[in-house]
Amino acid sequence: MTGAGSVAAARSETLRTGGGVTPTSALHQLRVAPIPYRFAKEILVREHYLHSMPGGTYLAFGVFAEGRLLGALAFGVGPKNAHALVGGASSDSAMTLTRYWLNDELPPNSESRVLGIVLRALRRDTSLDFVLSYADPSVGHVGTIYQATGWIYTGMSQSMPLYDIGDGVRRHSRTLSHALGTHSMRHLRAHGIPIKALSQGRKHRYVYFLNPGRRSQLRVPEMPYPGRAVEQ
Repeated sequence: MTGAGSVAAARSETLRTGGGVTPTSALHQLRVAPIPYRFAKEILVREHYLHSMPGGTYLAFGVFAEGRLLGALAFGVGPKNAHALVGGASSDSAMTLTRYWLNDELPPNSESRVLGIVLRALRRDTSLDFVLSYADPSVGHVGTIYQATGWIYTGMSQSMPLYDIGDGVRRHSRTLSHALGTHSMRHLRAHGIPIKALSQGRKHRYVYFLNPGRRSQLRVPEMPYPGRAVEQ
């Protein structure tokens, strides 16, 4: 991913909670820093409601309070051809926020505070034009955090199947391909893997432009935010 390495190499001090509206003292104590993939995977597989780490992850950030890792974000390739939502964009133009989890111990407004810090870092230290994210209504999510941080709502995504290879974990096709070399059900079953496809409903889709000049090239309509719900 073009320019992403500069974020991974950035000093954590550059991602401290500075700027913007004056936060509470508790929010001031938060620190956000790039972390190795293996640390992000460990905490996200354990704590995120999907209990998996998507394939194609390029960047991971940790959220620290009093020296403890109490949250993590992962950015990666996301759905195939998602970058085509913006005219003239390439796969190097965008990344998808694929996982985001914070411990309930963190103070109110931590979610928007942390996300704002990370977005500023991506704008400053990468050549990305925009990022995408999805909110899953099947678990009561409508994207409240994206609404609070000024993302553009573009309606519902296309429904994409998930796969279970016998361990009860739901995986995207790209994650299977990264782990097993293919997501062909016929091939995997021929090699003794009891794979089955799971239906997945459509998700709320949000876009955030790190390069505001590209907003006019959005190929889908900007829509009013969906109704708020209690998110977990």
